[in-house]
Amino acid sequence: MRILFLDLDTLRPDHLGCYGYHRNTTPNLDTIARQGVLFNQYHCSDAPCLPSRAELMSGRFGIHTGVVGHGGTAADMRLEGPERGFQDRLRQEALPFVLRRAGMRTVSISPFPERHSAWWFNAGFNETYNTGQGGQESAEQITPVALDWIARNASQDDWFLHVNYWDPHTPYRAPLDFGNPFADEPLPAWLTEEALTRHREMVGPHGAREILIYDNSPWPGFPRHLTEVGNMDELHQFVDGYDCGIRYMDEHIGRLLEALDAQGALDDLAIIVSSDHGENLGELGIYAEHGTADGITTHIPMIIRWPGGLAGHADEGLHYNLDLAPTLAELLEVEPAARWDGQSYAPALRGVAAGREDLVVSQCAHVCQRGVRWGPWMYVRTYHDGYHLFPPEMLFDLVQDPHEERDLAGERPEVVREGAYRLQAWQDRMLATMPEGYTVDPMRTVLAEGGPFHTRGHLEEYCRYLEKSGRGWAIPELRRRHPDEP
Repeated sequence: MRILFLDLDTLRPDHLGCYGYHRNTTPNLDTIARQGVLFNQYHCSDAPCLPSRAELMSGRFGIHTGVVGHGGTAADMRLEGPERGFQDRLRQEALPFVLRRAGMRTVSISPFPERHSAWWFNAGFNETYNTGQGGQESAEQITPVALDWIARNASQDDWFLHVNYWDPHTPYRAPLDFGNPFADEPLPAWLTEEALTRHREMVGPHGAREILIYDNSPWPGFPRHLTEVGNMDELHQFVDGYDCGIRYMDEHIGRLLEALDAQGALDDLAIIVSSDHGENLGELGIYAEHGTADGITTHIPMIIRWPGGLAGHADEGLHYNLDLAPTLAELLEVEPAARWDGQSYAPALRGVAAGREDLVVSQCAHVCQRGVRWGPWMYVRTYHDGYHLFPPEMLFDLVQDPHEERDLAGERPEVVREGAYRLQAWQDRMLATMPEGYTVDPMRTVLAEGGPFHTRGHLEEYCRYLEKSGRGWAIPELRRRHPDEP
């Protein structure tokens, strides 16, 4: 058995051709999708980067692992305490160990552990290759390492190769000599001049007028990455920057597939394609960031081409990224770990429904939010607004309004109540199954330590920029909501 896992950072599904995008961003990924199963309702349980990959590798929610943020206590896995044995429990639970128990050699090519000091990510890998730029890599720095490993090892059997590309992540970085294949192609239809005007009057980090985060300072060395969008031409350039990163990465993926074919390893190869989180490209007024617990940030692609599985099939079930470990355990006939929160969706590869009734998603790095996804609905509860002036509750119909332009919370109170009930029921279940010695929801720890990591200590700085950019009207409300923040 051979498995290639393409871990493609910050990749939102609706910018892939196989998910219906009108631009030809992903010809190689589209080919993989035609040969396997495409999952339409796949979400990370905890966003963004660090929490998402913690849940992917552990098979457990952030409320259980403790990893829900990017700094402070909530950026570290919880200690096992007095019950820890000679080896910790990741030795049995981590995704790579599932594969090891199936007799596979496990390999990772990724800068992620160093980027976030997330050394647990390496647990279970026989070989790790750190490309060394902390997530600032372009594909041309990843691909040679992968091609070298393929040339030396791909003809052997029983291996799992994890390759982590970063090109869609900010700053948008495709080399200028790659050009712009989308210069003459239209924007997504929802991104109108009216929408941009509305976004420019909104408040919050990574807005249309402060894409850098708290202002519009230039980002030297990244000419494709705008730090303010002021008109439709700049909006086009901004979206092109993201899409060019995807297309550039896809071309490099094509090189890996060609090399695997040359080694005779492609025909019976299992291929998994996914991401850690999506990317807001104007949704909720946010540009070039993944800082909410909504239907955009948490929605990720999942494509699985599995030997003997269905080809050209689309699955509509609701699934988490943390469901991958138990899914692979079932497919490889390995005993699942007792503490996993994930549930196998292996039957979906045969066309059998295997989804959940609802999904609860969390974000504690840029805001503190939890959301519930069920039916057409996305309910979002905000505990710390990250300086965005979000209301306490929001509700979106993702079927009619996939870009979350119309908050229906005031019009559909009965649906809001259902969302709140589902969220509370989930929180009750999670708190009742906390690891030994822990009783506190880690989101509460984030709030107690000063709020989301990326907002701490920046309120006055941001208020100065709001005054300068003609949005001083928002300052009194921001200070009222956050009276203790410097």
